[in-house]
Amino acid sequence: MTDTLNLVVITGMSGAGKTVAMQSFEDLGYFCVDNMPPTLLPKFWELVKESGKVTKIALVIDLRSRAFYDEIIEMLASLDNTQFVTTKILFLDASDEELVSRYKETRRSHPLAMEGRLMDGIQKERRLLTEMRNRAQMVVDTSTLSPRQLREKIFHVFKTTVNPSFHIEVMSFGFKYGLPIDADIVMDVRFLPNPYYVPEFKELNGLDQPVRDYVMAQPATEQFYGQFNGLLKNIMPGYLKEGKTSVTIAIGCTGGQHRSVALAQRLADDLSMDYPVDVTHRDMKKRKATVNRS
Repeated sequence: MTDTLNLVVITGMSGAGKTVAMQSFEDLGYFCVDNMPPTLLPKFWELVKESGKVTKIALVIDLRSRAFYDEIIEMLASLDNTQFVTTKILFLDASDEELVSRYKETRRSHPLAMEGRLMDGIQKERRLLTEMRNRAQMVVDTSTLSPRQLREKIFHVFKTTVNPSFHIEVMSFGFKYGLPIDADIVMDVRFLPNPYYVPEFKELNGLDQPVRDYVMAQPATEQFYGQFNGLLKNIMPGYLKEGKTSVTIAIGCTGGQHRSVALAQRLADDLSMDYPVDVTHRDMKKRKATVNRS
């Protein structure tokens, strides 16, 4: 393995947000491991080095297993002396009052106070985690943070490229075959003139240049497309701020073969200048024996 492995150890107080943090790192493209048994760690590192395919790992640890915690401390000390791994520790903390409130709300038991007082478990955990907290490169107090705000903070610090986890799915479809259930935004373009009724276009689709030119040449098309494209470019930053990792935009006509295909393809080409975009034409190749008005 030639590339350096970037390892982030996510640890901290139970109830401080490690689950949210792990989900955030998954969206950033990290391979996430939650409390792997210590006996498997040596084999895991060997597999990572041999594969050469994993370059970012987030390892979540807590005190559910004291033996595991001791193993991690030893492992981190050994990794500090290697050039194979670059290690960062993210420690999540919260006030005692906030941790108590969260445990009361979820009605869960603290891992160190399964049969005792909640505060005793929290205080014991603080003492045991002192060394790890002191070693951490980043300590985040989540007492006043919402899950979205914690996610934003992690993205701000650990993302390595512009919007690495955010992408857009653009889809064309035909209303006669049903709405796509996974769409975030649906636009109906059946108000545009239908190429299906032009004899030479009937057996073509919206990817064919004559059909595309016909659809785009309509005055209503240009006015609509300019407004729709402008709206999407204005709202995409809002989706990013809210922590969404993807947005699916579905454009539909009657049969999903002409108008929606042409417009979806143009939209995908335009949005790809700012975001990673995938485009699919769900119903483009479907032909019903009945009257087909695309």
